[in-house]
Amino acid sequence: MEKNETSKQLIFHDAGAFRTLLGGEDRNLRLLEKLEPVRITARGDRITLAGEPGSVDLVETLLGQLYQLIQKGFPVYSTDVGFAHRILSESRSVRLEEIFLDKVYITSKKRVITPKSIAQKQYIDAIRRNDMVFGIGPAGTGKTYLAMAMAVSYLMDRRVNRIVLTRPAVEAGEKLGFLPGDLAEKVNPYLRPVYDALYDMMEFDKAQALIEKGIIEVAPLAFMRGRTLNDSFIILDEAQNTTPEQMKMFVTRLGWGSRAVVTGDVTQIDLPAGKTSGLVEAGQTLDGIEGIRFVLFSEIDVVRHPLVSEIIKAYNHLARKKTDDRADSGGVQETKKTT
Repeated sequence: MEKNETSKQLIFHDAGAFRTLLGGEDRNLRLLEKLEPVRITARGDRITLAGEPGSVDLVETLLGQLYQLIQKGFPVYSTDVGFAHRILSESRSVRLEEIFLDKVYITSKKRVITPKSIAQKQYIDAIRRNDMVFGIGPAGTGKTYLAMAMAVSYLMDRRVNRIVLTRPAVEAGEKLGFLPGDLAEKVNPYLRPVYDALYDMMEFDKAQALIEKGIIEVAPLAFMRGRTLNDSFIILDEAQNTTPEQMKMFVTRLGWGSRAVVTGDVTQIDLPAGKTSGLVEAGQTLDGIEGIRFVLFSEIDVVRHPLVSEIIKAYNHLARKKTDDRADSGGVQETKKTT
């Protein structure tokens, strides 16, 4: 053992839970060694940790909490180990069971949907407690997916009578005019991600039947004008591509017994240059109003392929560098004007 290192031995008496904790061929332990500078050895019913004191303490806490989750019936996989590491790295005081055991919805395939980060837990709690919630952050953080799971859960529990799913039809490099069909057919590709999330929650035939009955409505944002939506769970996706006028129109559709979730990523605005995003303006205008809550996500909340988080970090770094370069360039120009 090197200087400034420490070691700890952990004992696990539940053999079945211990095997699940280790993972096949100890893959969960090997993953933790990649995530933290700790050497991990498993023998019998014991795990020995060696490394930097802070990292050893973190892994000890993580393994202990995952072990307790397994004993309570939660099927821990390698992806969960990664999520748990991110959560506890962000805050050691978090209890993983308060996040992982918070069942949002059970899909038709019997898959349990739960939060996978601190921000996701805050998001779910905010939706439960507020009539309007804004989820803002990068792609892959579960903003739309969790909102859809909550909407379907509310519908199945008869807490609302219908679900309304909408998106602004804004081109991201392509032109609507070149797409075949009438207006409804032209905007359908822009609503595809919303359909995909819906079909992941319930069987295709059941979802189609609810759509045909109007219990689930999927429509472009323009179709919302002039309506009052009562007893509904309303989701506005890709809200960064709304204009201020469209956003004001949407947030004033909320009727009695309804709640709305607005999701978007302010780093991916496809509006024409110089046009203000309705989502950005909403954050400046509505934050602080009782009954409205803003939840912010970052790259640490990404629950897609691990590369997605690294890609977002890289682009954020590039954006900051460009901002700094512009600031430096402006400063030089100002100096020249002064002299």
